[in-house]
Amino acid sequence: MIHFLVHDAKDDVGVAVVDIESGTDCSGKILSNNAPLKATAAEPIPLGHKIALRDFAVGDSVTKYDVVIGKVVKPIKAGQLVHVHNLKTRRWA
Repeated sequence: MIHFLVHDAKDDVGVAVVDIESGTDCSGKILSNNAPLKATAAEPIPLGHKIALRDFAVGDSVTKYDVVIGKVVKPIKAGQLVHVHNLKTRRWA
């Protein structure tokens, strides 16, 4: 079962294609090259939301579609939800 997709090999977040429960060992796939990925959900990740594939510190950039989409405003651990509570979108950064 695929839990999340990554658009480009340079991305550091995946997009949940199902609701993911906390603690789930997830399987993912990079769409640009079909490579498999693994991640463990540290908290629930709702369908359509982003899961962190690495740890982020405040001020780090988040990449999706091989494009920086925003800056981290609160530390994020791999497997956590990436959303408005910890990411300021590039448009408003």
